[in-house]
Parts: sequence; C-alpha cells; structure tokens
Amino acid sequence: MIPPFVRIAEGVPRVLPPGIHWASLAEVEARFALNARRRWLFEGVAMVATALRAAGCRIMYLNGSYVTEKEQPEDFDGCWNARGVSAAMLDPVLLDFADGRAAQKRKFRGEMFIVTPRDRAGRTMLSFFQIDKLTGRPKGIVGIRLLASRGRVP
Repeated sequence: MIPPFVRIAEGVPRVLPPGIHWASLAEVEARFALNARRRWLFEGVAMVATALRAAGCRIMYLNGSYVTEKEQPEDFDGCWNARGVSAAMLDPVLLDFADGRAAQKRKFRGEMFIVTPRDRAGRTMLSFFQIDKLTGRPKGIVGIRLLASRGRVP
C-alpha cells in the first residue's frame, strides 16, 4: 500500500513517508497516473518494468518527483536489483548512462540505475534515493516486485 504524502519542509513538495512502500504496477498507476503528463510517464514506468522482467529482474524502485505530490513531474527516477538478471536479455539502454542517461529518457521517459554501485559516501542508489535532495531528510520510495522470488530479495 502506498501511504499518503507527508510534508518534510515548507516550500517543498510533499513526499512519501520514509521507507520502501511496496506496490503493484496497477497500484502505482492508480496512485500516480493522475493527469496526462503522469499517465505518459507511467507508460515509461511500465515499459521499464516489462524490459526488466524479461531479463529476470525481480525488483525495481521508483523515486523522484513522480512519486511526490508534484503535479507535473519532469520524469521518473528509479533503480533495479541486478541479482538474477540475465545480461544477454537486458535491454542495453538500461546500461547506457551517457549524456545524462539521454537514451534512457528517450526510450523510457525516465532514468533507471542499478541498485548496487556506491557513491563517494558509500551509499547505494537505493539508500541515496531515500534522502530528499532539497532538504537532506529521509523520504520514501516505491518498491515494485516484478517476479516472484524464492525468499526475501533486498
């Protein structure tokens, strides 16, 4: 279930409360595809989910202004767990990070990263996405299980 938005600071769009909020694609669509722009972006989210699922990806996460109260988000951001993914089956665009991920934005309307690379502070993309970039405060993201897994997948 995707909880209601919370305010973490004045002048900043409301966000999801801290944590990973698990949802199906249908729940994401019902909650966030509320106008023409958001529906168009959701089509990209669904295309990414289809491409990742076809390669054996079990989990993807959604972040960015798409999962805030912002009425007209620019795009969506997210990351995916590479465990069990077949590189041969993966759409190569999902590994193209050149030019600010321009190919991803053209094809999928958003940007997707792999969960595991760490930044200079030692954070994975998954932990990085759970911090609001404007305030530095914790915020929530949406987790989507793409395939049934044997056991828990972080």
